[in-house]
Amino acid sequence: MPLSNLSVELKRIDQKTMADLVELQLRDYLRKKSFKPGDPLPSEQQLADALGVSRSVVREALSRLRMLGIVETRKKRGMLLSRPDILGSFERVLDPLIMDKKTLQDLFELRLTLEVGLADILYIRKKKKDVDELEAIAVRQQLTVGKPTFRIKHEIAFHGKIYQMTGNETMQRFQHMLLPIFGYVMELEKVYTPASVSHIQLVELLKNGTKEKFRQGMLQHLKHHFEQIK
Repeated sequence: MPLSNLSVELKRIDQKTMADLVELQLRDYLRKKSFKPGDPLPSEQQLADALGVSRSVVREALSRLRMLGIVETRKKRGMLLSRPDILGSFERVLDPLIMDKKTLQDLFELRLTLEVGLADILYIRKKKKDVDELEAIAVRQQLTVGKPTFRIKHEIAFHGKIYQMTGNETMQRFQHMLLPIFGYVMELEKVYTPASVSHIQLVELLKNGTKEKFRQGMLQHLKHHFEQIK
């Protein structure tokens, strides 16, 4: 029989394994039943009986959900729906040394986009104490102008403080995770281009300007990075 006719004569086999299918079924079950973190789940045997598969298949599917932080097992309580760590898996692989340049650049661009867009939440939650601390960081940076060793250190301190001022824990953690990427990409810059809007000027905008002016100031502050993207 000609090979060209095989696709007609034979039904294509689904590449998903039994564990894949069980995992999908379990995810669907958890959604439909509206389980909440801390709710107990059926046992492995109950799930195996309900799905008509072996317990080992169910165990493999559950192990995947555990790795994602969706399911956890506690002594005397059995399996529970957990509160997934949405950044956990990402955090484990976020290492500049094992990423290609395209991925590093994509992540750096993601951070640039975040910083331009955080003005709204920053203006809702900023406090005078935090603005004063941010200003102190900017002043210390001015004292080390011309000393490349301190450049990345001060950039990280200043921008990290801005993330902290948003009060958004996920955003702060994400920013912290991206620090190696931030430093790595900045070190790749062959020529240092001073920002058209300095940290001191950003602080002044934060103290006396509107969120729209601060957003534009941040965009100008990061302009040389966006120019490099072009």
